[in-house]
Amino acid sequence: MSRIGRLPVVIPQGVTVTVDENNLVTVKGPKGTLTKQMSKKINIAIEDGKVVVTRPNDEKEVRSLHGLTRALINNMIIGVTQGFQKTLELVGVGYRAAKQGKKLVLSVGYSHPVEIEPAEGIEFDVPAATQVIVKGIDNAVVGQMAAKVRSVREPEPYKGKGIKYSDEVIRRKEGKTGKK
Repeated sequence: MSRIGRLPVVIPQGVTVTVDENNLVTVKGPKGTLTKQMSKKINIAIEDGKVVVTRPNDEKEVRSLHGLTRALINNMIIGVTQGFQKTLELVGVGYRAAKQGKKLVLSVGYSHPVEIEPAEGIEFDVPAATQVIVKGIDNAVVGQMAAKVRSVREPEPYKGKGIKYSDEVIRRKEGKTGKK
């Protein structure tokens, strides 16, 4: 039995969860609404303020979907109550980020500034010139937009210059002079 899958997801105050006959899960909360189509091979039920995910049999595919479905529903509930965010840091001389309207404008050593348009439901926040925060209610979309911003100038291993996640550790390499 999946250890994650068998845990019920508690529905907090102010959040409504609905599941239709095709396993279309809709979660409404203070920050917005999320809808996701879950696999029909998994049983999803709402019992006394909790979402319970069960599996009908022990086939390999169904076992793997059990914990995944529960985790996705949990992330939807967290998203509409608290939201998700990823913090990125710009490391390098002259590397800056700015916000123009909703767009994010990055100056990261190219001959031109790089403009990034946010996806639907995503918001960029620039508290400092070398820090970017990607916020949203959908965990997958927040991660995708953060990866898109990071891919503009990935950190290099010699000086560590580039755009990195705030909790990322760059494995540094020694330069040419280190070889003797």
